[in-house]
Amino acid sequence: MFGVLCLFIGILHAQQIKPRQLRNEVLQSQNPVQKSPAKKNGKKVRTLKPMPAPKPLAPIVNPLSNRKATIVLLENTEELIYNEQLNPDIQVLKGNVRFRHDNALLYCDSAYFYKNANSLDAFSNVKIVQGDTLFVFGDYLYYDGNQKLARLRHNVRMENRKTTLTTDSMNYDRNTNLAYYFTGGKIADSENTLTSIWGQYSTTTNDALFKNKVKLVNKNFTMDSDTLKYNTTTKIANIVGPTHVNYKDETDIYSNLGWYNTANEQMMLLNRSNVIHKDGKTLTGDTIFYDKAKNFGEAFINVILNDTVQKSTLHGDYVYYNEDTDTGLATDSAMLIDWSTKDTLWMHADTLRTFKDSIYNAAKGLNNVRFYRYDLQGIADSLLYSARDSVINMHGEPVLWAEENQLSGEFIQAFTKNQKVEKVHIQREAMAAQKVDSLYFNQLSGKEIIAYIDSGQLKRVNVNGNAETIYFPIDDKDSTIIGINKTESSFVVMHLKNKKVERIVMTASSTGIMYPLPQLTGGDLYLKNFFWLHNQRPTKSSDVLITYTKAPREKIGTSSLMGKGGGSSGSAPGNKPAGKINESGSTYSSGSSRSSSTNTLNTGRQKTLQR
Repeated sequence: MFGVLCLFIGILHAQQIKPRQLRNEVLQSQNPVQKSPAKKNGKKVRTLKPMPAPKPLAPIVNPLSNRKATIVLLENTEELIYNEQLNPDIQVLKGNVRFRHDNALLYCDSAYFYKNANSLDAFSNVKIVQGDTLFVFGDYLYYDGNQKLARLRHNVRMENRKTTLTTDSMNYDRNTNLAYYFTGGKIADSENTLTSIWGQYSTTTNDALFKNKVKLVNKNFTMDSDTLKYNTTTKIANIVGPTHVNYKDETDIYSNLGWYNTANEQMMLLNRSNVIHKDGKTLTGDTIFYDKAKNFGEAFINVILNDTVQKSTLHGDYVYYNEDTDTGLATDSAMLIDWSTKDTLWMHADTLRTFKDSIYNAAKGLNNVRFYRYDLQGIADSLLYSARDSVINMHGEPVLWAEENQLSGEFIQAFTKNQKVEKVHIQREAMAAQKVDSLYFNQLSGKEIIAYIDSGQLKRVNVNGNAETIYFPIDDKDSTIIGINKTESSFVVMHLKNKKVERIVMTASSTGIMYPLPQLTGGDLYLKNFFWLHNQRPTKSSDVLITYTKAPREKIGTSSLMGKGGGSSGSAPGNKPAGKINESGSTYSSGSSRSSSTNTLNTGRQKTLQR
């Protein structure tokens, strides 16, 4: 049941883990340190202010009515036709036509020049050259010199350094250096190719905005979106609408808000984004930092890692994982839910780690380990599991509960098979207790205890070394408690049936005393290592997240070892025990036979020991 811990979250071993490192790298790359402005001749070079948002397009007007308008100049043509009577406002130009407007040159095979309106229509082999980095091509150009607006149609191509924009229809506003297309277009740079129905591109900032059927194609992945912002210099895509990223059919990412560096494949995903792997794992979180190139990531706040193959889910407010090494770390309200069987398991620890033990998966829970399943519950300071031997190792005052039974010691090992516990080995200060009613508890204590579990029920308990028991036999007829049986032996075996003690078997040289029920009270009812921690027992799934202040456990037992003076340290003066097992190991009772090897205590009144 604990094996599924190893199938989640990938991360390096503890000494290699650097929590929140990826988050810091991504955030720092979003806000790089600004360099001091360069100085020239002892003075700072003035930096350009951000360009204002483009204004709505205005109708063509006379240049004399626009104070900021500049004149479009005709520099060259092989043929000029002008008919003042037929077309007084039009000059027809043919052959190697060239215009100049401010710092831009306009070329074409032929044109209509509207000198009075400061505008022109250009045809065939149209080209605009602005500076030494921007080139625009098309079949037709309608240019308004007053508004510095170029409308290009058919086979339009814009080249700005290593970025190329192609479309069928484009408007280019030279005031703001913004290009628009609205019938479908494509922008390509050295890393990516982006297509959309509507697009905007700034030749100054290299920022692009895409809307409607946006698709980004990279050699490693594709991105489909409703709305996307992208910078052709930084290669950073800002996700501002429903977006799907697919990595070679290996990983799918769904997000509607985030930041993605396509150059190094680092990303920040917000608003409950999802990362889905082909191996069945799905990661969801309020904020996810993910490095696809290195296959590791961090997720923050209400993180859910779901595995449909292993049928388990991990929750937490911080998860760090590495896909390549299959190792991981989860902290902050970390909880594992295993639903691979009909009996769901919930487990919590302050820190959950997973790693590889050679070729085998291994997992470790640190501090406040708590787990719940309807048939088994437990707590410990730490827990270690390895698929190498399918053994769960519990350290730090571990306690296990199964129905009305409580198992405790300094170190507990649970041996599993098919995700179910079959045997529990308790070492040092081993203790097993079973609740009879609100006051009385059957108890076993020794150097070590081995408990055998079948179908979730405790079937047999072996106590080895300094075995002590306190047992309350029950009358089969009326279910009343017969008395209090205390024994001491080197070896004890307790058999259970239908969740109740059926019989106790001891070795030779055992001693024991049966007391009347009212004779012993207080601490004499409990062995010295006895404690009952029912208040910390998880009784439902949500209880695993409850933490308790660690304090010394109150051990109320004062009962001493048997066989010293023929009585109990807690017996009242003058009281005599009801029955005794002698030091030779023989049992004296009505209907019982003498044995030199073992003694057997049965639960019926007819088997009550006689002195």
